Amino acid sequence: MEINNPRAEAEQPAATLPAKPNFQPLKAHEISDGHIQFRKVTVPQHRYTPLRKVWMEIYIPIYEQMKIDIRMNLKKRRVELKTRPDTPDISNLQKCSDFVHAFMLGFDVCDAVALLRLDELYVDSFEIKDVKTLRGEHLSRAIGRLSGKGGKTKFAIENATKTRIVIADSKIHILGSFLNIKIARDSLCSLIMGSPAGKVYSKLSAVTARAEML
Repeated sequence: MEINNPRAEAEQPAATLPAKPNFQPLKAHEISDGHIQFRKVTVPQHRYTPLRKVWMEIYIPIYEQMKIDIRMNLKKRRVELKTRPDTPDISNLQKCSDFVHAFMLGFDVCDAVALLRLDELYVDSFEIKDVKTLRGEHLSRAIGRLSGKGGKTKFAIENATKTRIVIADSKIHILGSFLNIKIARDSLCSLIMGSPAGKVYSKLSAVTARAEML
């Protein structure tokens, strides 16, 4: 009769585990199973001529730095983007699409290019009618209050909140970080509702000072 000895079994050397595998990070085209991904940005009629003037300023950072192919489809009037086998990160495609879209909204290239280099920047858009229904001269006066004399009010809000603002008729576009966009939008909404610029300036300085302390 055989008797198992648990102490003897414990003394036997344990089986050696296989070495931990070392996988190389996947490339952009491997993440999508080798499929090429596309983005298409429509060019508005009024942005076609400015796009031709600064095309190389848009082309160089996208093609050489972000490793994304870009071309202008003249027939369909849109900018087309696609990934390449040497694209380092799949998110570069969306960053380039946001960069081109921001330029189409009216931002300068030197401001919009920050979308390629910083992850926490966004573009927020809204219309004056989303805040208050205005028509005729009331709408014109509201747009005038947002810009101020010679753009003074708009520049003051941009400098205080570290954002960039584009006022295109009744549409407003803001480029910046999430918190700064919220502060700038609150100030613009106060101006749309009829608050005097001086009151908005004082409130804006208090809010920005509080935000810098966070």
